[in-house]
Amino acid sequence: QVQLVESGGGLVQPGGSLRLSCAASGSIFSANVMGWYRQIPGKERELVAAITSGGRINYADSVKGRFTISRDNAKNTVYLQMNSLKPEDTAVYYCNLKIILTTTTYWGHGTQVTVSS
Repeated sequence: QVQLVESGGGLVQPGGSLRLSCAASGSIFSANVMGWYRQIPGKERELVAAITSGGRINYADSVKGRFTISRDNAKNTVYLQMNSLKPEDTAVYYCNLKIILTTTTYWGHGTQVTVSS
């Protein structure tokens, strides 16, 4: 079984920064994609950013230039550095791991990010 443990959410003022971390444990194939999604009540979960084990990165247009995703393959950990946060970034952020070979997808429990003055 694969487990994803997220940390780093919280309350921050507009313009501030937060860093999210997600550590994966269990049987993880080396070829995978790790990423972050977010969801607000009443809306579908949306991709924020994703990074493959080979280092290819994809960002949602709404976060380009403000958020940076990175990963440490040795630790099976993915990070999301969020700068210049806006109130519209407020959401529950979910870590996601997709095994490329099997297309199996795993989700973390989510961490709340609130941007408010």
